[in-house]
Amino acid sequence: MSTSDVRTGAPAGDAPLTLTEAPAPVLGLRDAFGLWANLGVSLLLPVAAVFVVLPGQPLSTTLGAIVVGAVVGATLLGLGAAAGARERVPTMVLLRGLLGRHASALPTVINLVQCIGWATFEIVVIAEAASRVLGAPRWPFVLAAGVLATAMALRPLGVARVLARYAIWAALAALVYLFVNVLAEPLPPLTEGAATSFWTAADIVIALPVSWFPLVADYTRHVRSGRAAFTGAAAGYGLATIVMFTLGVVALAAYGSAGFDVIDALLAVPLGALAVLVLVSVELDEAFANVYSTAVSAQNIVARADRRVLAVVVGAVATLLALTFDIAAYEPFLFLIGAVFVPLVGVFVVAYYSTPRGAWDTSDTAPARPVFLLPWVAGFLAYQLTLPTFFAGPGAGWTAWWTARQADLGIDPANGWSASLVGLAVAVSITALICLPGRLRARRGTAA
Repeated sequence: MSTSDVRTGAPAGDAPLTLTEAPAPVLGLRDAFGLWANLGVSLLLPVAAVFVVLPGQPLSTTLGAIVVGAVVGATLLGLGAAAGARERVPTMVLLRGLLGRHASALPTVINLVQCIGWATFEIVVIAEAASRVLGAPRWPFVLAAGVLATAMALRPLGVARVLARYAIWAALAALVYLFVNVLAEPLPPLTEGAATSFWTAADIVIALPVSWFPLVADYTRHVRSGRAAFTGAAAGYGLATIVMFTLGVVALAAYGSAGFDVIDALLAVPLGALAVLVLVSVELDEAFANVYSTAVSAQNIVARADRRVLAVVVGAVATLLALTFDIAAYEPFLFLIGAVFVPLVGVFVVAYYSTPRGAWDTSDTAPARPVFLLPWVAGFLAYQLTLPTFFAGPGAGWTAWWTARQADLGIDPANGWSASLVGLAVAVSITALICLPGRLRARRGTAA
C-alpha cells in the first residue's frame, strides 16, 4: 500500500501539515521543471568547478565529464522523483517500502544530520557572497538568510510555484549575462585543477544531483504524474548542473591566470556584482529546501508533528550554527554522508522498480526487510575503497584507515575510477540478485 491509510485535511493549495494528511497533486511538469532547475542554480556548483577541471587536457574533456556526470546523477534523481509522485509520500517514507517502518529510521536520522548541515552551509554561502559583493559584515546576511529560508519553508508549494514561474527567469538572465561576458574573454588551456581522471571529474558532478535524492519525493509527491516528476527533476536539475559547472570552468579559464577564484572571476565581469547578487538571492531556495525537508523527514519518525513548528526549530538551529560554527570543517562530513546515500539510491531504484505497481508498502506496518541493508553497506564499502572520503585534522584517521585497506587489497589509490559508479554498480548488482527470485515467482504466477 502507499498512502491509502492517510486522511485528507491539508491546507488548500499547499503541503500537508502532518504525515497523516494526504498531499494534494497540484504541481505540473512546468512547476516541477522550474523548481528543480532553480535548485540546480547554486553558487556551490561553479565554486566546485575547480574539482572537475582536468589540468593539461582540452577544455572539451572537462566539459564532457560534466555532461556525463550530470546525465547519470540526474537520471537517478528523476527515478526517485517519479516514485515519490506515484506513492504520494516523502522520500524517507518511501524508504519504509525498502527497509521497513522501523529500519527506515536509520536513513532518516542520517538525512536529518545532512539536511541541517547543508542548510547551514547554504546560509553561510549566501552570507559570504553577499558580504563580499557589498563589502559589509557577514552576520546580518546570515540572520536575513536564515529568517527568509525558514519563512519560505512554511509555505513550500507556494514558494515552488514562484520559483518555477518567476525566479527561474531572473536566474536565467543573470547566467546568460555572465556567460556572454566570460566567453568574450580568451579561454587558454587550464593548467591547474583537482581532477585526476575523466571519471573522478564526473564523480564530483554525479554527487550533486544524487545528494538531492533524500529530499526529492518531499516535493514530487505533489506532482500530478510520475512521468512529469521524472522529466521535471531530471531535466531541470540536470541542465542546471551542466550550466553551473560549465560557468565555473570557463570563468576559471578566462580569469584563473590572474589568480582569481570563481567568485572573484564572476565579480570581475562588468556589472558582475549585480548578476552575482541575483544568484545569491536565488540561492535561498537551496536553504529553504533543506529546512523544509528536515521537517518532513522528521515526520517519518513523528508522523503527527506539525511541519511548521519543525521548520521554525530547524531554521533557528541552522542560523545559529551558521553564526557560530566553522562549517568548512564540517564539509567533509557532509560528503561522507553523501557517500552513504549514493549506494542507497541504487538499492532503492532496483528494489522499487522490481516491485509490482501498487505493492510498495509505506504504511506504519511496513515489514522489516533487513536483507536490503547488505547491498547498501556493500556499496558504501566499495565507494570508500575506490576513493576514501578525505578528512584533515582530527578526522584524518578515517582517510588513513581506508587508504591502508586499499593497500591491503592492492587497489591503486590513484585508480582514476568513479567511486559513485563503483558503489552504485556493487549496490545495484547485489540488489538485483536479491530481487531475482521474487521476479521469477511473479512471472511464473502470471504465466500460470
